[in-house]
Amino acid sequence: MTQNLKSEICNLKSKNMLEFLNQRRTIRKYTDKPIDAELMNRLLEAACRASNTGNMQAYSIVVTTDAEIKKQLAPTHFNQPMTTQAQAVLTFCADFNRFTKWCEQREADAGYDNFQSFIASAIDAMLVAQTFAIAAESEGLGICYLGTATYNAGEIIDILQLPKLVVPITAITVGYPAEMPELTDRLPLEAVVHSEVYKDFTAENINRLYAEKKTANFTRISLLKTTNRLWRRYLPMFATRAKTMSFFRKNFWKC
Repeated sequence: MTQNLKSEICNLKSKNMLEFLNQRRTIRKYTDKPIDAELMNRLLEAACRASNTGNMQAYSIVVTTDAEIKKQLAPTHFNQPMTTQAQAVLTFCADFNRFTKWCEQREADAGYDNFQSFIASAIDAMLVAQTFAIAAESEGLGICYLGTATYNAGEIIDILQLPKLVVPITAITVGYPAEMPELTDRLPLEAVVHSEVYKDFTAENINRLYAEKKTANFTRISLLKTTNRLWRRYLPMFATRAKTMSFFRKNFWKC
């Protein structure tokens, strides 16, 4: 890690919360510096303070640091390099297995094998994932979300030995940054925030709100090139959509 990169990381850590959040970025390249086990535990404890449904904490987190298991996981995340390069891969799962067993041990009908419970636990898993991400970044670590977890849920379940009612929702790679990329752009606040009720967009508003992206070479030609490139890369994801939804119905909810 270069001295300049160390300085940038220290500067981020010293900022107040709003400044810190406005400077956050995804890190896809990591050093080989290990993450101290005590630090990882502190981050996980902080993450588990996240809001959740009915204080049931209907989620589980699988922390993978073993090189061989990360290698097994890599194809399920389309062999993105950070999967094996990062010091840890955290898989955040919707989990009603634990709470269902607690209910059954008390001779109660749990009744959580349904779509509503799946959505609630999936939201819980995302809340704890984002809380972990912020905590990790505040300690000088870098993270990258892997949006591929639900596309290959069946394979991930086999690798991580997840029981019924436990489904991977997202994954995060984490490690010490070996890069400090430029901040990516975001849409203006008025594009995503609506006052009181949703206000739909006119063609004029769409053009205005995306004008900055257009000036950043987000032209029709570059968009088509990007779309074609992404389509070729992620076509296998879309091909597994129907299989994934069928899998969720089979492994989480009855209907």
